[in-house]
Amino acid sequence: MKSNICQIEKGEANLRAILKETDKVAVYNELKPKSALRLRLLSEELLGMLSGLFKNFEGLFWIETEGLRYELHVSLKADKMSSELRDDLVAVSKNKKNAAAVGITGKIRSIVDSMILYTDDYDQYAASYDYFDYYVEPHLVMDRGYSYAWSLERYRTQVNEKENTEAWDELEKSIIANLADDVLVGVKGKQVDIVIKKTFS
Repeated sequence: MKSNICQIEKGEANLRAILKETDKVAVYNELKPKSALRLRLLSEELLGMLSGLFKNFEGLFWIETEGLRYELHVSLKADKMSSELRDDLVAVSKNKKNAAAVGITGKIRSIVDSMILYTDDYDQYAASYDYFDYYVEPHLVMDRGYSYAWSLERYRTQVNEKENTEAWDELEKSIIANLADDVLVGVKGKQVDIVIKKTFS
């Protein structure tokens, strides 16, 4: 099942409509109260994560369900890149201690910024960006047709393997990292998608 699609206008996230649609999906699918609350929290985390992007890009929000498997989708259009906006994004992506990149949601927001910036020339800048170490190889996301993607689950696994204590503590304190099974950020041409996955018991 696919929910109604909510428009995200430039400078207007339309939070009320998106949260209302999330609640409608929970009611329609007869989710238990605890699961319904978690679904709404995931929507709120997603919208909070992207609050800084809505002022520059238009997009769409919707939810897809299959049984107890849920996916929250945001698709952003990056086809109009002004030189001023490009300069802003370059400044953000090169400032590796940017306050906006604190926490998991901040990191994901920075990854989205970077993907939008680098849709034209990804390889030129990839090596300069903090989180590219954790990027999923293109063949792992061929089913969605992405050129490049980042996965929270993959990031979590690699942080554990590298015994990165600071990053692991950050994951443990993150609402979205604790609630979501995975968060996927992918770029396809001029389109950047964010997908939050959750399976309810």
